Amino acid sequence: MTETTQAPAPPEKSGAMAEIVEIVKTIVYALLIALFLRVLFFQPYTIPSASMEPNLYEGDYIIVSKWTYGYSKYSIPFAPPLFSGRIMEQKAHRGDIVVFALPHDPHVDYIKRIIGLPGDRIQMKQGLLYLNGVQVPRVNKGTVHGDDSDGYRLITRYQETLPGGKTYLTNDYGPDGDLDNTQEFLVPEGHYFMMGDNRDNSSDSRVPPEADGVGYVPAENLEGKAQIILLSWSKGASIFKPWTWFLNLQPSRFFNLLH
Repeated sequence: MTETTQAPAPPEKSGAMAEIVEIVKTIVYALLIALFLRVLFFQPYTIPSASMEPNLYEGDYIIVSKWTYGYSKYSIPFAPPLFSGRIMEQKAHRGDIVVFALPHDPHVDYIKRIIGLPGDRIQMKQGLLYLNGVQVPRVNKGTVHGDDSDGYRLITRYQETLPGGKTYLTNDYGPDGDLDNTQEFLVPEGHYFMMGDNRDNSSDSRVPPEADGVGYVPAENLEGKAQIILLSWSKGASIFKPWTWFLNLQPSRFFNLLH
């Protein structure tokens, strides 16, 4: 009976295989670290529309803090049904700019400002915001030229002040827009009422889910609080047009804290 032995692999071949394994391990570790940071600490987010102008513009690249409100399944990519509710929950505050999972389509992220807390009554009358029966004070800060889906127009800019002192700017196209006169909304327990700062160009909690709006947002759907504009590009920038990466930069918006 003849015994056979397998020849050892050439040193250069085994060395190449070991190098490939190390590269794969490095990539896996990097991805795990990125996922850890993404779930627990920070999430980057690109502003896709004009609904939060004049505070956030299309092309702004912002950082969202994940720990501010605690963690839910929506803190994890693809929202796996691992648990319900929030872990280490902290209540959101009126005036916070938040990223949240759209209630009727949780795979879509929206960004808006919290206007109503649980139990609040919200209504728009002639373009004015009423909170619990009292008009939210605002100061006219002048007009600017802008454009929207209807074309070029004048926009009035207001500084609005919520109870508690949170102030921010809003855009207003006039008192007769589709969302300038609404019913009174009563925010349910465990939910929030969201509005865009671009009041006449925002599909938010004033629009019901069946009309492709937001409706009331469950606390569980909050993903994090918008903290800072890290980078910004003007309209026309595209990943497929490398020259726009530099020509369309807006350095004046870099590292602006959000309020």
